[in-house]
Amino acid sequence: MALTQQDVLNALSEIIDPDLQRDIVSLGFVQNIEIGPSSVAFDIELTTPACPIKDRFKTDAERLVGALPGIESVQVNMTSRAPTRAPKQEKSGLTRVKALIAVASGKGGVGKSTVAAAVALELAERGYKVGLLDADLFGPSVPTLFRLHDVELYQDEAGMIIPITVGPLQVVSFGFLLGDSPAIMRGPMVSGYMQQLLHQVAWGELDYLFLDLPPGTGDIQLTITQAVELDGALIVTTPQALAYPDVGKGILMFDRVDVPVLGVVENMAYFDCESCGTRHEPFGTGGAARLAERYGIPVLGELPLAPDRYGGSFENRRQDDAVREAVDRAMMALGTVKAEGIKKPEIAFNERQIALNWENGETVALDNHTLRSNCQCASCVDEFSGERKLDPSRIRPDIKAEDVATIGNYAIAIEWNDGHSSGFFPYRKIRELAAERS
Repeated sequence: MALTQQDVLNALSEIIDPDLQRDIVSLGFVQNIEIGPSSVAFDIELTTPACPIKDRFKTDAERLVGALPGIESVQVNMTSRAPTRAPKQEKSGLTRVKALIAVASGKGGVGKSTVAAAVALELAERGYKVGLLDADLFGPSVPTLFRLHDVELYQDEAGMIIPITVGPLQVVSFGFLLGDSPAIMRGPMVSGYMQQLLHQVAWGELDYLFLDLPPGTGDIQLTITQAVELDGALIVTTPQALAYPDVGKGILMFDRVDVPVLGVVENMAYFDCESCGTRHEPFGTGGAARLAERYGIPVLGELPLAPDRYGGSFENRRQDDAVREAVDRAMMALGTVKAEGIKKPEIAFNERQIALNWENGETVALDNHTLRSNCQCASCVDEFSGERKLDPSRIRPDIKAEDVATIGNYAIAIEWNDGHSSGFFPYRKIRELAAERS
């Protein structure tokens, strides 16, 4: 009996995506099957080019299809989905960019630009086509990070800015235009420059373009996120209680414009002393766990406080396992978002409980008193020690929600009838509490 496409699909359906928990056939990854007398060729179309497990997918596919009767040769072509971005401006240089990722921070001084450059360069050195746009008009860092202080930008025949090539990476910064002069601009000037940087750069075909946003969550940041179609965002912070509220502000900003937050990168988390051989954590321990507990989003990586790798020039950058692992996790998160989008549950609440109902049939319900007593906000949990301050016995017996809203793929916000606001109540925490009480 001749081999059919269904035979091939049945074999490939044994390959399960570990994050999506579905097989690659039902996910639509398998494309263009061609069957010869003793050979099979097909594409596996990934949601993002730098999927960390793509080699495993390919190896498993070759093994499973190669085991079918009569098959002597299997050719697997690993591809990624073409961009479907509809630029919000005519003749935009973003048309052929497969993924546009913002790198943001709620406050300055956390190493956001350094992390953005490190992540972009890591992917570029893996062979992907990567660009880095320094969109911080008032404090551009790319010229310093790459020692590009005497750079002249040129335009092509269409009037598009030609990026500067730094090794395998393409970069553009407002600092190339500004030089050492201070940026003194009013609103209309800022908007004009931003539109030029966002749309009038000849990036060509890119797998990834990283957009290094200014610190904070003001009008400029919202203007940028609304002016382009972002595929995801990375938030950079340091493991200090003082910085944690700013993470929440960043999450809310991106939620407002329907941009999924891929996760948090915790910078300056530790340093390894070469003299004593001891790891020190200058801002305390358990920061990553507290971030995940409070906001419900993953911590993609904890980067060291290492002057020889971060904070100086990238000219002599060396490979870094912490960055590599953070990039892998970010790419997995991006692939999940591209495959599934932002999935918000339907919410039902009454005098007794709050219930979350997802499209896949999952339902999680929890009584109001348990939810209120487990609020993660700074009023209820000490931001420095993580100890609970709220006394459950002081919660009013008739506690109930007055309003409940979703925050991306991560949490709900609850307004209680006692006047308290639980700004972030992670889905993860609600599931844990429900499991404990079942």
